[in-house]
Amino acid sequence: MTQAQANPAPPELVERGGARIAWIRSRMALLAGLRGEFRRTRPFAGRRIGVSLHVEPKTAVLLEVLAEGGAEIVGTGNHGSTQDDVVAFLQSQGIGIFGRRADSLADHHANLARVLDAQPDMLLDNGADLAAGIVERGRAASILGGTEETTSGGDRLRGELAGKVPFPSIVINDSPLKAIGENKHAVGQSVVESFMRITNLMIPGRRFCVIGYGWCGRGIAQYLRALGGRVAIIEIDEIKALEAALDGYRVAPLADLAPWAEVFITATGRAGVLPAQAIAVMQDGAVLANSGHFPWEIDTEGLKAMTTSATDLDGTLQRIDLANGRHVILVAEGRMFNLAGVEPKGNSIESMDIGFMLQALSLERVVRGEDWRGARSRCPTTSTGASPG
Repeated sequence: MTQAQANPAPPELVERGGARIAWIRSRMALLAGLRGEFRRTRPFAGRRIGVSLHVEPKTAVLLEVLAEGGAEIVGTGNHGSTQDDVVAFLQSQGIGIFGRRADSLADHHANLARVLDAQPDMLLDNGADLAAGIVERGRAASILGGTEETTSGGDRLRGELAGKVPFPSIVINDSPLKAIGENKHAVGQSVVESFMRITNLMIPGRRFCVIGYGWCGRGIAQYLRALGGRVAIIEIDEIKALEAALDGYRVAPLADLAPWAEVFITATGRAGVLPAQAIAVMQDGAVLANSGHFPWEIDTEGLKAMTTSATDLDGTLQRIDLANGRHVILVAEGRMFNLAGVEPKGNSIESMDIGFMLQALSLERVVRGEDWRGARSRCPTTSTGASPG
């Protein structure tokens, strides 16, 4: 008996999750097409897919499609973004997802270990957490292959885990289709929507500093400026910095922009891009928010060392009083804030339909043993994925 069977979720939670997922499902036409195809072809029959992915309604539709294709799903969410009603509905449908929104970081690590304990054949990964765990356990040779959702995970596969992962891992974020549709436009939209919803602050005339001018940073800057925000960019890549300047943004080092901006949004996927020494010279009341996958872009440990007191304002906003007499506002403890707060929506339905179509087709390509690096017949954008092995 599974834990979900032993401790079934309240019926009202299951019903609420089902209703929310039904709306999302009705708007994901690309996954609907794959659902019918996978029901006929059953490409994942006999395969167990280990999942680490933000668990929200759009994710649920992807997992339903994979299950229609014969996959046994065992998975968990990411720390702080799991939506309990979605988990409850998936469990009621026999899809093996677990975890809670209130899980601590230790609970999250235990959830990841539980996924690996199930000995999956394939991985649907986010931030390369499962890939790293498989390598640590010495079981990498048992994995047929998988996908990685994020730039953060792709960087990890090519850096920390380079040469240690013998199986193909298609980095979905390498797809130009996903970069434009989801990273630029959907992240841009959802980050700005989330900033307004969480803080209730005005955008027109407010000074924003976007750290990173990759696809996500481009989108965030574009949507902020479209609503009247005054936007500056920090970018260490000279070509991207030039692009930002030619796009009409102020481009300057962090040392120059730290005292100027009222809001700082990180979008790099890299650790420590907003260090404590920069926070120390920010104006009183500056808002700090991270849009990247891992909560490491803002130096929260360094911030704690400068903190005299911390006050939870509403469960998502935290006032941090500093030894220098100023204070800053930290959003969602430095976690990905467009999946934080009350009723988080994340990226738009249509953009995730595209991205999750790429996920499903890439997993199908892996399970069929096709040369996904060069094949372009069905899903040309997946050919940009990287195998770190």
